[in-house]
Amino acid sequence: MSKFLELHNIKTGLIVGVFFFLNFATVKAQSSIIETKQELIGVPAQTNIRNAKYPQILPDNRVVFKIKAPDAAKVQVDLGKKYDMIKEEDGTWNLTTDVVNKGFNYYSLLIDGVAVADPASATFYGMGRMASGIEIPNKEGDFYALNNVPHGDIRIKQYFSKATNSWREMYIYTPPGYEKSTEKYPVLYLLHGGGEDQRGWATQGKANLILDNLIAENKAKPMVIAMLDGNMTGITGFDERALKAFENELKLGAIPFVESNFRVATDAKNRALAGLSMGGLQTLYAGVKNSDMFSSIGVFSSGWWANNTTLSEPQYEFMKNNAATINSNIKEFWISMGGKEDIAYENCKIMMSKFDQMGIKYKYSEYPGGHSWPVWRHDLFMFTPLLFK
Repeated sequence: MSKFLELHNIKTGLIVGVFFFLNFATVKAQSSIIETKQELIGVPAQTNIRNAKYPQILPDNRVVFKIKAPDAAKVQVDLGKKYDMIKEEDGTWNLTTDVVNKGFNYYSLLIDGVAVADPASATFYGMGRMASGIEIPNKEGDFYALNNVPHGDIRIKQYFSKATNSWREMYIYTPPGYEKSTEKYPVLYLLHGGGEDQRGWATQGKANLILDNLIAENKAKPMVIAMLDGNMTGITGFDERALKAFENELKLGAIPFVESNFRVATDAKNRALAGLSMGGLQTLYAGVKNSDMFSSIGVFSSGWWANNTTLSEPQYEFMKNNAATINSNIKEFWISMGGKEDIAYENCKIMMSKFDQMGIKYKYSEYPGGHSWPVWRHDLFMFTPLLFK
């Protein structure tokens, strides 16, 4: 009898042990699945409209898109790369992208081939139309964060330009303390890229937050920033006529308006000019030809085209003949690129080699990210501390 009880207890113990082992393994497996799911849970992008759950950003910076379009035959997301979305039975289309660049990115929905803005996301004027934008978290982006520091103001001003004989608009940043101060501030005239307008640097570029943070840390002088519209009515392209029209607008329209309506200094040492892409070409043209008007110029992701000698050669000839004057007047000639993936990279390299041959003095900076707003935000962050010293 005792032998039977002993065997029974051993068998019971084995069964209980196996049960607990299997139960523990199941719980651990379930826990692992939950953890994996948690890792894949995204958060709504900060650029979403209020209460919109999608797009969602995953921890690895992939993005999940969902859109309801039951009658559509094909839906894509264009984020520089086109992604095909998958349709579910309820008419919802889904997509999880590859890893997306940190910072600001334009995107569009392509519904049956028509590019439209995502109704769940904020829209921005870019690519020559209203497009959606998504802000991807960036650990290196503290310099454009909304921090607990004194903040300046963005003012939207309409003015009548004598150069164009028409009403135009600019965005003006005034630094913290401008209203209560009696001092006259230096001015940076800041230009957007092609397919954008005067809104670009204030919205996509976060210029006001960049300057607020730099000024709070005493890394940049308090300054006014005039964000101009570089698009000239009735003129397209980047030929000499278009660049000359912008130069006239800058000299006869924008600068006189700013100096008549804001408390700013009006000498060359307190003026700077900078721009990205198309605005970089405008800066090269107007800034170099009028080096007696500016103490600094910044050229972001731009350069004279190597394959358009009709436009570029006269500029190089002018610089060669006036190298000493340009070097004397321009205290900071700052050129920057978004690395080899920047579409302007090769043109810029050729341009700088010509500058070297002419003896034109400049500084060069490179920040990876291509031809994009994350790069240009960083350019502004690096360039403005150099100004008005």
